[in-house]
Amino acid sequence: MVKTSYMYHSLNRVPDAAVAGAAIPPTEYASRPRRRLNSDLRAVVAVMVATEYLTAALASYVASLIYNCGFVGSTFPETRYIVSAICIASLLIITALGFRQFLSVQTQPRHSFIIHGLGAIVLAFSLFLSMLFLLKFAENYSRGTFLLQFLSVCAAVLWGRAVWHRAVHNAVSRGTIEALRLILVGDAAQRASFGRDLSTRGINVVASLDAPGAAARAAADREPPASADIDKEIQLIKATCRWLLPDHVILLTTANSLHMTCQFSRCLSDLPVTVLVVLVDSPDVLATSRVVEFGHALAIEVLRQPLSAFDLFVKRSFDLIVATIALIVLTPLLLLVALAIKLDSPGPVLFRQTRHGFNNTSIRIFKFRTMTTVEDGSQFRQAVRNDPRITRVGRLLRRTNIDELPQLLNVLLGQMSIVGPRPHATAHNKMFEKRIGSFARRHNVKPGLTGWAQVNGCRGETDTLAKMQRRVELDLQYIDNWSFFFDLRICVLTLFYKKAYVNAF
Repeated sequence: MVKTSYMYHSLNRVPDAAVAGAAIPPTEYASRPRRRLNSDLRAVVAVMVATEYLTAALASYVASLIYNCGFVGSTFPETRYIVSAICIASLLIITALGFRQFLSVQTQPRHSFIIHGLGAIVLAFSLFLSMLFLLKFAENYSRGTFLLQFLSVCAAVLWGRAVWHRAVHNAVSRGTIEALRLILVGDAAQRASFGRDLSTRGINVVASLDAPGAAARAAADREPPASADIDKEIQLIKATCRWLLPDHVILLTTANSLHMTCQFSRCLSDLPVTVLVVLVDSPDVLATSRVVEFGHALAIEVLRQPLSAFDLFVKRSFDLIVATIALIVLTPLLLLVALAIKLDSPGPVLFRQTRHGFNNTSIRIFKFRTMTTVEDGSQFRQAVRNDPRITRVGRLLRRTNIDELPQLLNVLLGQMSIVGPRPHATAHNKMFEKRIGSFARRHNVKPGLTGWAQVNGCRGETDTLAKMQRRVELDLQYIDNWSFFFDLRICVLTLFYKKAYVNAF
């Protein structure tokens, strides 16, 4: 089991002797905490590096052996392929070490650890190809061997990283490897919530401390704390950090206390620890943030356009191609549906309804009529299960999503996309946009015929706030993680995944 952590909820428990730098240890500790982490984790990382090097070299050499023996007909690959295997493995390890990928195995999610490994492989092979070109070996190097080496190294290294990630986290949970040691500083409730999440990830919270001035701010009079008192509290926290030897200090802060956090961070700069700031009241704002250079200044880019110009070009090209082909292929079906609607009930075959599109602009979308009414604007009333307004043909169209196919015309007009957050009626949007803070961010991309929320079963009536919050959460997840392959995945799930058809009534 992982060692039981020391939890401190009052700065006064650390004696003044520690603040003054005295050699007398605090009374709470019989001896200075041992630091097994550095030796244990470094040993694991060293073995991991050696294993990945051997795995990459072996996978590269075996790939050249398979290609030359199986496709070219040689008995054994030439010596240059042995050298290339060593070179590829060396470039991979140098790249991974340069980006400090192995040291993050304990703190990163598994998918991030694997994706970063893929990036290192791509960069290593790019460097290797550049070397072949510059040294004029490219003409004599088999392209088939190069491709098979790349695929083999990807498969072997990424599988190895998945195994190592699981092994390290299992070892941490068993106590074989001591967990990362960190100190939490912030509000008591926030520390408790954040600490529970960290404990599930095998991270050892060795101290939990009030933020400087927190006690004074929580007092009934709410007078600002004196500067001397804050300085004393900061010195006490620094003394605790020097004694407990944490790997990280995490400052849990809010937007209202950022000024204090900046001052506190400067005071901690003379400690040999990593200091992290977590804005606990606005996690969605910082979810995609990064530090960028703007002129001669460093800036925190907290928000940016979700799709680049190239991304928009790829997405629009895909929309035009799919919408055009779909309309041509589905024309017989669309005509049959139009005839069935006309024979089933009086009224138009198609109707147009106002929805919010990109940048919250109003658009008019096409739909097959599935009800006896054609409500729009403030008169809109959401369909419910066994709704008497739904016609017999309309019920089948809604269950199979065929009623949405006319929106392919909106895609051709550039108002919608094949994949994106589903557009809601304007009356529906007004109902939730003030109750869900990030609701309008759904409109930072074009709405779609299908979306990530829909293939995850978030369809039908949104009669509770929780249902709409879940839908918005999935839509924002799509926006923040967009890729062309993500769109392809959603298209396939829309056609063949059972959840894409639930709650359709």
